[in-house]
Amino acid sequence: MDTIENEGGISVRELFEGHGQVIRLVFNHLSAMSLKGAVELGIADIIHSHGRPITLSELVSALKIQPTKTSNLFRFMRLLVHMGLFSKTKVGGEKEEEAYGLTAISALLIKDESYCLSPLVSGILDPENIFPLHFISKWFKGNDISVWETVHGKNYWDYMNQNPGLSQRFNQAMVSDSEMAIFIVKDCCRKIFEGLGSIVDGGGNGGFSKIISEAFPGIKCTVLDLPHAAANMPQTENLKYIAGDMFQYIPPADAYFFKLVFHAFGDEDCLKILKKCREAIAGNGERGKVLIMDIVINEKEDEHQVTEAKLLGDTLMSVSVDGKERTDEEWKTLFLDAGFTHYKITNVFGLKSLIEVYP
Repeated sequence: MDTIENEGGISVRELFEGHGQVIRLVFNHLSAMSLKGAVELGIADIIHSHGRPITLSELVSALKIQPTKTSNLFRFMRLLVHMGLFSKTKVGGEKEEEAYGLTAISALLIKDESYCLSPLVSGILDPENIFPLHFISKWFKGNDISVWETVHGKNYWDYMNQNPGLSQRFNQAMVSDSEMAIFIVKDCCRKIFEGLGSIVDGGGNGGFSKIISEAFPGIKCTVLDLPHAAANMPQTENLKYIAGDMFQYIPPADAYFFKLVFHAFGDEDCLKILKKCREAIAGNGERGKVLIMDIVINEKEDEHQVTEAKLLGDTLMSVSVDGKERTDEEWKTLFLDAGFTHYKITNVFGLKSLIEVYP
């Protein structure tokens, strides 16, 4: 097709292709909302309980929805199948019918499984979390550190502290995400934890430390968090919660573990935490290492969809909490500036990597 004048030599075909991409991006929010809808309807649980692929009529009955919405459900499931949440197959012998089965994605939405990610989906897509993102452009033009301050006049953590419901949903989301770590501990990276006598877990609800304490009874796990978070937490012989501030002091241990902690902070705060770890190691006869489970952006080697997910996460951290996702080089700069000499990145399955940092 002919090119359009004054448009950088862009052809009419390219403009229409661009139009399609704009529409796709505009509708992307429906992918997230459809995922949330599937979680709230419990479709994965219904198929799992059914024990075999489920037909449309059986799904309508199990969901207890009006028969008049059968066509709507068919179209909804067609989208979810296209998104990869569910599979489609034929059942019924001579009178074949289409039926829906589980995939690797929807298997992570089954509530009976310990690694169920439904709370993560509901937490991230909570309307209270989504609403401030409508004001990103206003935030860019102002002086606020985060979009939460632009919208609510306070940062995300202060807002959560004053809204117990949101805080509870956030904690449930983080717990569900931590449960996936059991596969990392038992399968992918077991050798990294073997031989350790003690671990300090830098904040959070201690979900990962609970997994470690159960998988390695010989490791004494200590979860370090602010007083209100550490209070009244259930403890075991090798899992303890202590009140403290990792910006001020970190107790000595064989390893210091941080899961998705650093991506919520800017470089200056991350450097403070790492230097406290380095001080603890120095005070322990140079024995110890830092273990970080976090995102490592690698645009050259990662698949396009993986990079896109990481960059979306980076944008969320940037506008929400003044945090960031980092490249290998950015991680290296932090480690060296904090006084560490070398590190190793293990790319585990999914978006996260496990980074070992040594003095």
